Amino acid sequence: MKTLLSAAVSALALATTAQAADEVTLQLKWVTQAQFAGYYVAADQGFYEEEGLDVTIKPGGPDIAPPQIIAGGGADVTVEWMPAALAAREKGLPLVNIAQPFKSSGMMLTCWKDTGIESPEDLKDRTLGVWFFGNEFPFMSWMSSLGIPTDGSEGGVTVLKQGFNVDPLLQRQADCISTMTYNEYWQVIDAGVAPEELITFKYEDQGVATLEDGLYVLEESLSDPAFEDKMVRFVRASMKGWKWAEENPDDAAMIVLDNDETGAQTETHQKRMMGEIAKLTAGSNGALDEADYSRTVETLLGGGSDPVITMEPKGAWTHQITDKALN
Repeated sequence: MKTLLSAAVSALALATTAQAADEVTLQLKWVTQAQFAGYYVAADQGFYEEEGLDVTIKPGGPDIAPPQIIAGGGADVTVEWMPAALAAREKGLPLVNIAQPFKSSGMMLTCWKDTGIESPEDLKDRTLGVWFFGNEFPFMSWMSSLGIPTDGSEGGVTVLKQGFNVDPLLQRQADCISTMTYNEYWQVIDAGVAPEELITFKYEDQGVATLEDGLYVLEESLSDPAFEDKMVRFVRASMKGWKWAEENPDDAAMIVLDNDETGAQTETHQKRMMGEIAKLTAGSNGALDEADYSRTVETLLGGGSDPVITMEPKGAWTHQITDKALN
């Protein structure tokens, strides 16, 4: 009888613990892939559970704008690039960066070498594939810094609104396209193009790299102590997941594959992607580096007649969460 009673009490305790887990909804910037491995690892390895969290990870996609999702109450926290977040903030959506797992930018322009493009100055009078939905901001800032118009005029560039694939390059609709070091570049290679047929320009090397894949919440939410506490635990567990992924890239890639409900991802591509992603998260403990933030803001303000943002942002980031999560 005592054994049965003890079992019942234990079961009740477990149920109560499960019910007490705080729910957090994370909106990703893109589909399930190794770009977001740290979050899937944190869930798979029980890091969120250890922090008393029940985390729902919502994949993104071509028709999903993370700022709109969080503004509509569809998520507590979202992964977003800082240019898009700052642009949204200036337009009235008070997004705040609470953590920055990515230290470096993976964005680059990939061009056919046989077009004669050897330097950024050679981009004039070319057709370039550019992502939109907020991803165009770093490109526009880069062109502005070079003094190259983006309206298709003589001496400028013609911007081709690029879908989230590499077809415009493969089909020669564009001389260059937007790629990430960890994804689209390798799609070009997998299509049968040799690396020596291409020339790439990394935004990091051009001095116009902006911060990518930060964690953002609505400013008003941070005034709620309960929400703040949830985010402290969420960031702590997420960064534990990211560092685990850096140290175990192949295993992290397999965890991502296990969470890909579409079945679209392949083991080869995800393992390769995770190896590249680990280079971008290396050196970050989750806390936003103020120098990286300043560089991003300077790049976005330097947009000539059409800057991404028109004034120095106020209150766009905080160490309120990471100070507690990392100590």
